[in-house]
Amino acid sequence: MTDLAGKLAIVTGGARGQGEAEARLLTARGAAVIIADVLADEGRALADALQAEGREARFAFLDVSDPTSWDGIIALARDWKGRIDILVNNAGIINRTLVETTALDAWERVLKVNLTGAFLGIQAVAPLMAKGGGGSIINISSNSGFSGHYDPAYTASKWGLRGLTRSAAMEFATKGIRVNAICPGLVVTGLNAGSPHLRPMIEMTPMKRSGKPEEIAELVLFLASDASSFITGEDFVIDGGFTAGAAYRRVAVETGIYKDATD
Repeated sequence: MTDLAGKLAIVTGGARGQGEAEARLLTARGAAVIIADVLADEGRALADALQAEGREARFAFLDVSDPTSWDGIIALARDWKGRIDILVNNAGIINRTLVETTALDAWERVLKVNLTGAFLGIQAVAPLMAKGGGGSIINISSNSGFSGHYDPAYTASKWGLRGLTRSAAMEFATKGIRVNAICPGLVVTGLNAGSPHLRPMIEMTPMKRSGKPEEIAELVLFLASDASSFITGEDFVIDGGFTAGAAYRRVAVETGIYKDATD
């Protein structure tokens, strides 16, 4: 049921990291994929590599915060396959400043990419997706969308994505369009490999490791496919148990209630 042959997918922020893993897996399962990103060199290189492996992939420049940029993506999808079946709103940025130190332009930039970009994407693809009989939209939120991360702009954008997901799911349900959110925890990529928060995050995570981009991609595949045909408007947390109770686990270990040889 995860065969995507004949389907067209758009992956924003698809040039590297989680987006690259998603594009690779979706093309491996038969989908034609538009790798949409502002990183032109990396995006073209990935598309070329996938094409060399016999997969259907094209790169297209996309600034997710610009409606006219989305117009170009829709035109490419229409000209290439005449349809859109899957949208993965994966593009996102971080800021890493506190409420007291976040400049207004920085706040607005994060929300413009992470939240408004997903809104514009849904708005752009919905007509062609509905015309083709429906499809699946997957918003990449975060487990920060369930807590108070020390990055208020990022956190607000990820909470907002969860709300946008549910509103869109209700609006488009009768048109055959499903909308869900994936909320990853710590996933190590080239962007954060040297960050000082990795070690404490891993220590707090009950599974004692970070996630892999390929693991997020597997959940994307499930939600993109007919295997999830009766699922819409939901949040899927994939974080090794962090949100489920990492703080309580630490308290239990430190007070001796729970003993773990790895701690």
